[in-house]
Amino acid sequence: MNNKKIKQLMAVIFAFTFIVSAFYPYTKVNAAEEPISVNAASAIIIEETTGTILYGKNIDEKLPVASMAKIMTEYLVLEAIEDKKITWDQTYTPSDYVYKISQNRDLSNVPLRQDGSYTVKELYEATAIYSANGAAIGLAEIIAGSETNFIKMMNEKAAELGLTNFEFVNATGLENKDLIGMQPEGTSVDQENRVSARDMAILAQRLVKDYPEVLDTASISKKVFREGTDDRTEMPNWNWMLPGLVYEYEGVDGLKTGSTSNAGSNFTATAMRNGMRVISVVMNADDGSGTLHTPRFTETKKMLDYAFNNFSVKEVFPANYQIKNQSSIPVVKGKEDKVSIQTKSPLALVVKKGEEDAFKPIFTIDESQLTKNGELTAPIKDGQKVGVMTAKYEGKGQALDFVDQAKKAQVDIVTKEAVEKANWFILSMRGIGGFFSGLWGTITDTVKGWF
Repeated sequence: MNNKKIKQLMAVIFAFTFIVSAFYPYTKVNAAEEPISVNAASAIIIEETTGTILYGKNIDEKLPVASMAKIMTEYLVLEAIEDKKITWDQTYTPSDYVYKISQNRDLSNVPLRQDGSYTVKELYEATAIYSANGAAIGLAEIIAGSETNFIKMMNEKAAELGLTNFEFVNATGLENKDLIGMQPEGTSVDQENRVSARDMAILAQRLVKDYPEVLDTASISKKVFREGTDDRTEMPNWNWMLPGLVYEYEGVDGLKTGSTSNAGSNFTATAMRNGMRVISVVMNADDGSGTLHTPRFTETKKMLDYAFNNFSVKEVFPANYQIKNQSSIPVVKGKEDKVSIQTKSPLALVVKKGEEDAFKPIFTIDESQLTKNGELTAPIKDGQKVGVMTAKYEGKGQALDFVDQAKKAQVDIVTKEAVEKANWFILSMRGIGGFFSGLWGTITDTVKGWF
């Protein structure tokens, strides 16, 4: 090939590359460049107390969640118990709708008798451990009178908790087509619950924080429903990472699995090791096994291993912390002319292994409390908030984000002592002293000018 043809070929290749790059400006990150490779449509893992994201993949796409929707149902049950709107020993007789759903053993269910009487506790345990769908709808009817009213509560509570990408259409996570034409009013037969991985993590975080007793039930590996009766039903937990089960993982004590034909293999897990609790979510996981149940556990294990092997929660800066040369603020009209400042509480952060010293403290004083000369005006209270301290990440990697996008890692800066307002005599003497000081300065400058 002669030089002319080579130049023509190179021009064509360059033009083609330019056109392709114009339409596809972003290249996909190779799996090797990611800390781990999670085979799922969406995935996230966070540290529970801070909400720090340790790993995320497509975390804001709203996807089918299947029975993970029952996390919201459980939240509303525990809230109703706390508010004394219902009690654990309160009894319920199934509606025709609940009875019919509970008889479908192709779905996860404990069979309920139409004339039976069941406690809230029984229905709750069947829902949380065995993902019993009829029991979940029964709880919805107990709390709200109907599943239609209950899904209004679900969506309102989601918004209240800060979720942004969600749609709850039933209390179970089933596809509405499985509700035998009795789906909640205002929803269609082809709908199902959809939530983003970020929102599922936030919901699980709030459930564990607000109602930690949820783990007492979620951590039960197996239980018998209606022991000693003709309705006796074994209830193995679908969370196979619990102690004694096939994918047992140290520290796992919750939370909820889910699977439908559309949603695929899903799991919201929580585990604690060495004082750190994490929450993970995988949606539509696929590990190549060709099964529906195992991928959610194999892919969750990757995230849990990554979290516990690489991160820990550290007190990066202690309470009463002061920054050199920023340890006080000038005071006007006070008995003292300055006041010491310090952090009110320690600042704990999620720290990657080897980066314990990769944070720089930043004091930000509330300017609305200062005069135009940058002073606080007496009187000043002991422990008065005057600003916040944040920590700037100066490590080699990227700073970690928070699952709650409005959250910032910060603690209050407060005054170390009180400063009383000076009386009129002291203020007058200061004024006179300031006058003569200024006058003497003027005279000195004038005399200097003579020589």
